[in-house]
Amino acid sequence: MMKLYYSRGACSLAVHIVLYESGLPFTIEAVNLATKTTASGADFTAINPKGYVPALELDSGEVLTEGPAINQYLADLVPEKKLAPPNGSLDRVRVQSWLTFIGTELHKSFSPLFKPDSTPEMKAKAVDTLNLRFGYVNQYLEGKVFLVADQFSIADAYLLNVFNWLGVLKLPTDQWPNIQALVARARERPGVQAALKAEGIR
Repeated sequence: MMKLYYSRGACSLAVHIVLYESGLPFTIEAVNLATKTTASGADFTAINPKGYVPALELDSGEVLTEGPAINQYLADLVPEKKLAPPNGSLDRVRVQSWLTFIGTELHKSFSPLFKPDSTPEMKAKAVDTLNLRFGYVNQYLEGKVFLVADQFSIADAYLLNVFNWLGVLKLPTDQWPNIQALVARARERPGVQAALKAEGIR
């Protein structure tokens, strides 16, 4: 059975959501990212030398890392769930494009806001960047249900994940009603609800 190593509310949440959405059997183990130890006391860097989540241990013992890659792997295990469009299709490329954008332009832009040694200037610049990037996403979503082909996908799981961080940081989100609507729709899904409940996220 696969095992997900995660940290509450971190970017591993997107994989946690996709695992529930997939219907595949799995277990979870929390990781303390400060001490690099798992809930069972194992050295997490021995599992993932990168030292961060997510990490997905397969039945074979191999460990996959990097959320967007893990989620594409999981989606392809259960094509009937339509968590990602078929390989070779333009919609698959669109999903991959969104995964890249969310990872490089949104996810990474949060970094200064979570680092205690960031200066006020660094944090202000990060907020400006996030406002610009989320503004683009909100505009793109006008008249759309989800990011690609009006079908919930692994890209939407990732967007929900990083959008949640705005609430953690107590940053306003009302200026992006289209993203709020997408996140609200996603939160109605049993798989999303199950992952949020498992991690104790409201």
